Amino acid sequence: MSAPVLYSFRRCPYAMRARMALWAAGITVELREVKLAAKPPALIAASPKATVPVLVLSDGQVIDQSLDIMRWALGRSDPESWLAGDEPALIAANDGPFKHHLDRAKYPGRYDEDGVTDHRAAALALLAPLEARLTETPFLGGATRALTDMALFPFIRQFAAIDPEWFAAQPLPQVQGWLDRLAGSALFKSVMPKFTAWKEGDAPVLFGPSSVT
Repeated sequence: MSAPVLYSFRRCPYAMRARMALWAAGITVELREVKLAAKPPALIAASPKATVPVLVLSDGQVIDQSLDIMRWALGRSDPESWLAGDEPALIAANDGPFKHHLDRAKYPGRYDEDGVTDHRAAALALLAPLEARLTETPFLGGATRALTDMALFPFIRQFAAIDPEWFAAQPLPQVQGWLDRLAGSALFKSVMPKFTAWKEGDAPVLFGPSSVT
């Protein structure tokens, strides 16, 4: 049976969390790195929304939402029990309000707004509940990383990277430590190699724990 095909973009936080879940589940995929400025027709044919990640299973089924990819992968194999730490409300707060302010803090002027809202401050305020949680346990759901940690981490990493010195100066020692642990993990490093953009006819690039020699 052929490996599932994953359309991905290295720096996309949605694609990052999908890759981490697939890797943690031990699922090897055929990785097709997408150049967002020149999306391949095969991606658009698989999912008309044409945003990454998109997972095409060997039976032709298409999963084109990152959280659905995570839950599908972990439903097949969940050696670290990530699904026990799946908190939809916390993930929704990240993917909704936090992402809203993150985008506007990262790309000022891109959005047609009045400019009154301090989006960096608004995003920072949404990290306060996470800081409170992390004073009690090293990860959001307890002693070990789980799905919610991995779903939020790429976005908070992106926010911190807007201005690393400013972020390091904020009173968020627990969030900062959590971020450092996840960013320094073997798992994260494993899913972040650079690949050239895929085009039709390229040889398959296998990606997953079983592809590492």
